Amino acid sequence: MKNLILIILSCLLIICSFIFIPAHNSNDWPEYNGDGARSHYSALNQITKENVGQLKVAWTYASGGADTLRNRSQIQCNPIIINGILYGVSADIQAFAIDAATGKEIWKTNVSENGGTLSRGVTYWTDGQSKRIFFGAGKWLYGIDAQTGKLIVTFGEIGRINLKNGIERPGADDYVTSNTPNTIYKNLILVGARVAESETALLGDVRAFDVISGKLVWTFHTIPAPNEFGSKTWFSQPARQHFGGVNAWAGMAIDRERGIVYIPTGSAAYDFYGGNRPGANLFANCLIALDAATGKRLWHFQLVHHDIWDRDPPTTPNLIMVTHKGKRIDAVAQITKQGYTFVFNRVTGEPLFPIKETAFNYKAISGEKPHATQPIPTLPVPFTRQSFTSKDFNPFVADRDSLETLLSKANTGSAYIPITSKMTVFFPGTDGGAQWGGAAADQDGILYIPAKEIPVYTSLIKKEMPKNQNGVTGSDIYKLNCASCHGADKAGNHDGSYPSLANIGSKLSVLQISAILKSGKGMMPSFSHISEAERNAVIEFLNNKNLGESVVSSSESQVPYQHTGYNRWYDRNGYPVSTPPWGTLTALDLNTGQRRWQVPLGEYEELTKKGIAPTGTDNYGGPLVTSSGLLFIAASRDEQFRAMDKVTGKVLWTAPLPAAGYASPSTYSVNGKQYVVIACGGGKLNTKSGDKYVAYALP
Repeated sequence: MKNLILIILSCLLIICSFIFIPAHNSNDWPEYNGDGARSHYSALNQITKENVGQLKVAWTYASGGADTLRNRSQIQCNPIIINGILYGVSADIQAFAIDAATGKEIWKTNVSENGGTLSRGVTYWTDGQSKRIFFGAGKWLYGIDAQTGKLIVTFGEIGRINLKNGIERPGADDYVTSNTPNTIYKNLILVGARVAESETALLGDVRAFDVISGKLVWTFHTIPAPNEFGSKTWFSQPARQHFGGVNAWAGMAIDRERGIVYIPTGSAAYDFYGGNRPGANLFANCLIALDAATGKRLWHFQLVHHDIWDRDPPTTPNLIMVTHKGKRIDAVAQITKQGYTFVFNRVTGEPLFPIKETAFNYKAISGEKPHATQPIPTLPVPFTRQSFTSKDFNPFVADRDSLETLLSKANTGSAYIPITSKMTVFFPGTDGGAQWGGAAADQDGILYIPAKEIPVYTSLIKKEMPKNQNGVTGSDIYKLNCASCHGADKAGNHDGSYPSLANIGSKLSVLQISAILKSGKGMMPSFSHISEAERNAVIEFLNNKNLGESVVSSSESQVPYQHTGYNRWYDRNGYPVSTPPWGTLTALDLNTGQRRWQVPLGEYEELTKKGIAPTGTDNYGGPLVTSSGLLFIAASRDEQFRAMDKVTGKVLWTAPLPAAGYASPSTYSVNGKQYVVIACGGGKLNTKSGDKYVAYALP
């Protein structure tokens, strides 16, 4: 009997050595957005409503990236903190470890292949002895020793996995990057990635790799292979040969006790026209529940059928407990760009509130076949307004008459209007509504959701195929590939999210521009799918040289249209044309489906001085909620960090940041002192870039 007990104990030890053992406690912030539930919640309560006004800067860490600051670098990282060590990502896309009490650097990586990346953080794994950091940069997933910052050469290919391997398809480009932290389940790292949104996108499969060896363990086909479940929702077969995208770029949530991972998926590519991909297009725009150990589908719900609006879920779901019909239920909630919240039983996938398949009978552009209905939740109530008409122009908008005339000729006033050759207005805008920062979830079943309410307009125009019999010019290639984001005049868009290229030659060398075109950078995908000669022709065009010279075209397209850009609608004074609030924070009660409160998030100081109530601003980044009843959030373009009363939304404390905090804050405790830290990267919305992390604590 004694020997049998010893054998059983030995087996248990072996099994446990392959299980993720969180070497942390309630003092830590051990995962992206706090925990596997992505709750953005901490039980720490040293900082309270009564003393939050005493917060001071405890330390500042300059993460590096001075060479990239001129080129609109960003930090979108939600740092993790484990046993007094903070792990994050710098402005120049290197992972680092610092002392969480002092900000003193312990190590920083120096990986050379990290282009085309915006990083939102790192992932930690330990078996109790080995401690590993996983970090996505460029097309690589790196495995790093958490104590030294050195690559673990026994992981993958000398310390890294090439994420492009296994998701190739004919005619696809090279762009893939895992910029959202991945998810640990036992000895597996579950990986999603960002791919391009054009028709040359790679496949968006979800994969699991062994954390020790880096070997592939399972793959879930987000675009089904022939005869797989969902394949009949693609009329063009085999769909995996013809289409890409449908990727898990926003991150995942995991219920480790049940072994279920919850994955929101992106749109099918190309995402503004689907005439070449008729059908509902599973598993695009879905919330999918998979068995985390095997990748087997347990249930799914498609949030948008046959998406032609780029309305994919923008953030991780929240795992939350709610009271529903008198019972406590483990739920999963997914917020959306449209301002809707979908709430499901976490195990069965059953909606907790009715979802109505609603008809939207609008005429589409030639060749397009919109889905007849779209799912609209009856509850919870939307956390944003849902339409934009002439009544919704703000009272101080410049040039109202001309704007009203323009709007009278546009498609507007409802969700899910197909984009046509006419100006089509999205409200909320193309990136929300909700955005990648996500929502915080407290223990009472309340979601705290930052959102934007700024109209965006676009249209579809026919692709102008070059008429030159000798080939294509740099101008032709630019119009086909670049103008929808950077403008036909190379001037970028109004808020700077797509920068001007008019004088790019004075900022970047030919070699630097060539590297960006080949590998991508930030939100810009790779253009590796066009030939080197075509890329060189674009560079010549950008530098106003050899404008009439032509090269042989390598491009073939099944999409007859291109969209005219992500145009946030501002007046000539630089303010959104819609009635404020332009940015909001909403407390949404998932027990009842009703709002508790909604307040503006951010302000334009010059408007406030004129007596206009705070308007809110465009924003990126999520909130943090604590057991002491506080909400911390930066996110707004006014470069402020705020603490708010979670019961009322009242602002209790503000602090200016060295650059806007377009990231989600973390909180932790070291030696009995609670800290709150935010990455201050700026670089969006025409705000300055930065490379600093700032931590606050009580004196």
